[in-house]
Amino acid sequence: MKKALIFGISGQDGTLLADFLLKKGYEIYGTSRDIERNEFKGLIYLNIKNQIKLCSLTLTDYKSVLQVIEEISPDEIYNLAGETSVAISFQNPIKTTESIVNGTFNILEALKVLNLNIKFFNASSSECFGNSTLAATESTKFNPVSPYAEAKRIAFLLVKKYRENYNLFTCSGILSNHESVLRNSRFISKKIVESAYNISIGKQDFVEFGDITIIRDWGWAPEYVEAMYMMMQYEFPDDFIVATGKSISLQKFIEYAFQKFNLDYLKYLSIDESLIRNSEIKSSILNPEKALTKLGWAAKNDVFSVIDLLIEEKIHIKNILSKAK
Repeated sequence: MKKALIFGISGQDGTLLADFLLKKGYEIYGTSRDIERNEFKGLIYLNIKNQIKLCSLTLTDYKSVLQVIEEISPDEIYNLAGETSVAISFQNPIKTTESIVNGTFNILEALKVLNLNIKFFNASSSECFGNSTLAATESTKFNPVSPYAEAKRIAFLLVKKYRENYNLFTCSGILSNHESVLRNSRFISKKIVESAYNISIGKQDFVEFGDITIIRDWGWAPEYVEAMYMMMQYEFPDDFIVATGKSISLQKFIEYAFQKFNLDYLKYLSIDESLIRNSEIKSSILNPEKALTKLGWAAKNDVFSVIDLLIEEKIHIKNILSKAK
């Protein structure tokens, strides 16, 4: 039985990846900064928490990282930990950088020292490209415009250098925006669906957004964790863009979601200038052809299917809660 160690198992991707790998027959280990206080809502929601071996670990503490990897001796390590919010990275750039860069550095150095032939996946981000009016590929130059993106850029380069210099199986997935019902409420996709639903039942009067002209590539997170797994099974370690290849504006996202509830979004939309960042990426367009060609992976759900899935699950959960009352 293969063993996988997931750093950041309590987040959306960590939870979905754990579920995916369990179905593949893996023995799963996951880390958390504070096991006693972490509620692991995602693992509980998917009913898999009792199948995970959890251990406390601070990813920025090299000695504890080294010790955990040595004790578990996993076949594969997935690094999905660190700050995930671009907005929060502006508020706390030092903490963001430490969580992403130092955490990745510690894992890589531990792998080099232990020399246990462990495969390593690192979650990178399409934010690293900055604005892209032409579809970015793996060879497109990074141009980060946020502390989060800059930290992801550095971590990406570390992964690449350790692969080249120490002959380690290390790879990065350059992930576009990807959503699921496990998304934290601070993410825009969750905010849009929650707001549309609440307005439709009279629980909310309006919703505030910043720049709704921004363009992004939104995908379905359960498919993205499958791409992570496929990268680790590939013959050679390499870096891949994981995206749908179809980008739309935030305005179109909002419009479509509100239409699903028979609402005209313009009647309920309010623009809050304080939510607009000057350094906001205006356009993110991606080309995932390499993943299709080499891994045989392609997204099955485009952004509109993603919205449908989020709404279906939202209504399903609300119906269950209503019947339980």
